[in-house]
Amino acid sequence: MGSCIICGTSTDGYICESHEEDVVFAFEGSHANQLTPGRFYRGSVDGFAEFGVFIDIGDSVTGLLHRSELDSRLESLDWDSGDTVYVQVTDVHDNGNVDLTWSIRQADREFRGSLVDTPEGDELPDEAEAPDPNERAVAGRPATDADESAVTTDEPQTGESSATVDIDGASTESETDTNTERATGTSAASAADDGEATLAEPDEERERVAIDELESRVGDEVRVEGAVASVRQTGGPTVFTLHDETGTVDCAAFEEAGVRAYPDVEQGAVVAIEGRVERHREEIQVEASGLAVLDDEEREAVEDRMEEALAEQAQPGAVAPLAEDGAVDDRLDEIRDLAGLIRRAVLDSRPVIVRHDASADGYVAASAIERATLPLVRDEHAERDAEYHYFDRRPLGEGVYDMNSATRDVTKMLDANERHDEKIPLFVFCGVGGTGASKDGLELLSVYDADRAVVSDGATNGETAESFVDTAGTTASAIAATVAVHVDPDARDDLEHLPAVSFWEDTPEAYAELASEAGYDPDRARDLRQSVALVANYQAYEDKRELVADLLFDGRESLAARLATQFREKLDTALETARTHLERHEVDGTAVNVLDTDAFTHRYDFPPTGLLCDELHRRTRDDAPVLLGIGEDELLVRHVDALDLDAVAADVADGAPDADVSVGATGDDRLTFLVGERAAVREAAIEAVAERS
Repeated sequence: MGSCIICGTSTDGYICESHEEDVVFAFEGSHANQLTPGRFYRGSVDGFAEFGVFIDIGDSVTGLLHRSELDSRLESLDWDSGDTVYVQVTDVHDNGNVDLTWSIRQADREFRGSLVDTPEGDELPDEAEAPDPNERAVAGRPATDADESAVTTDEPQTGESSATVDIDGASTESETDTNTERATGTSAASAADDGEATLAEPDEERERVAIDELESRVGDEVRVEGAVASVRQTGGPTVFTLHDETGTVDCAAFEEAGVRAYPDVEQGAVVAIEGRVERHREEIQVEASGLAVLDDEEREAVEDRMEEALAEQAQPGAVAPLAEDGAVDDRLDEIRDLAGLIRRAVLDSRPVIVRHDASADGYVAASAIERATLPLVRDEHAERDAEYHYFDRRPLGEGVYDMNSATRDVTKMLDANERHDEKIPLFVFCGVGGTGASKDGLELLSVYDADRAVVSDGATNGETAESFVDTAGTTASAIAATVAVHVDPDARDDLEHLPAVSFWEDTPEAYAELASEAGYDPDRARDLRQSVALVANYQAYEDKRELVADLLFDGRESLAARLATQFREKLDTALETARTHLERHEVDGTAVNVLDTDAFTHRYDFPPTGLLCDELHRRTRDDAPVLLGIGEDELLVRHVDALDLDAVAADVADGAPDADVSVGATGDDRLTFLVGERAAVREAAIEAVAERS
């Protein structure tokens, strides 16, 4: 029976079951069947093919990393043969083929431990087996000095015995005791009665030093206080990454080669660490001589300092809106608050998840926030894949954040939290989440204290979101673009054309002029709008990050024009069919067009029903101010004048009491009902919209 190198619990071998996926393995076997599916391995690039990359795992086993498993396009990879990469083995076939998937962690320091997978069993790495720090790692980026110190150090890097020096610097044990402890795997810290390190009060010469001042204190014994951002076990010391209100520093604590120091101290703990400030190949590091978890007043003092500094850093400055828009100007306070939430999440290393409608407006709105947030993520995190780890867009094909979508998000969130200590994300909703149809999903997030911000037109958000920005009178994109310039003012030049792209008609003059000044005349803005609407329809649950960026930001004008031509051709064909089958009704002098969207549209091809009804109504509204598109269990309402959809829903429910009528997606004027009451709903809806129009 041994102890887990990460948490110290008793286990067979070196790693407990709950931390198996937190360790990276070096493989020393000679056959593929000696690999263990589910484990993460350090490998090297062997060669390229149209369908993926061949990765050598060890000296004699090669697996395939299929292009579908990569986090970026194959042709954009900055890899050379021999580059170090990190992969997970998903399957080993009887014929020896090895299937691999991409690891989001692409450096030894991003794992919490390192072991060697040998035919005889798992072993601790020896110094000679540690990876060469000069090898290219993290998808082509040279390994950093921090990587080297974290992976290859097998002895404490100060002349003191870190396991036997109390935090006030006074020696507490004899050299004989020190040798005994190293042989038995115990230390003064781990031998405390309560299983935690103890901290003596510092003397006057051991005052607290802010992390951003350590550069000028090389060679000094110092005390630093802060929260543990991460813990990783190397072949030598345990490395605690500590952050305070001024910065972040690695602190190396040595127990025994490859053995976890201070096993009770985990991510999130508020601690004091004392030790010598050293410089290792240009990187500042504290060689810890003692560590203690702070309690009560000391902990609160540290947390208060960090909270105050973080809040100040996250607060957006005074930024002018992109253009004069009364609907935006009336909401500037809410917009600044939302921008502050996003900035705060990035600074706090919390992922930002943007949920948006799978429409042109939804994609443009979410892409505006993405464009402004990613530079902040890159500034905060050096990892090449940080922008994929700390920011995600997830379209909603139905325009509603229902329990199905919420359950998926919560499952992924909890899995990332359990396996990788990932923090609970901030969820931002663009063009969705504003009606009662999303209430249950939003409330499920609230159970796990996930912050929720909604940019949408709706009335129920006070119950379900910490931040709500009403989009009434403008588009979600116009609001989101203004949020984005508050998140990162430097992104303004990239965002000036986006509001104009989101308006299907009657683009406000201020936005049209702004887009024109940025090089987007009305025809080009139309092409962007139509091309995004086209790609939004396909693979509706995929973010299509690179493709959308190519269209909106990277000057692929010819691509947008080509896709826009496809959009118009497909839409015109669908409109021709739909117009042929329109039914015109006249009720009390009001004309109502009705389209059976079940019978006379291609429901699973382009254009989607909502977009088709939008355009059909634009082309027929001079003849009939109201259009109803009735499907199997949903009713789309398109109208010229303002229409209270909740009142219409109540009227329809009165006329079809057994239909369970409810309001659907935000901004889509959609009612849902029971399939068996379709005929009753149809007749009641015609009467209701005619009367209220």
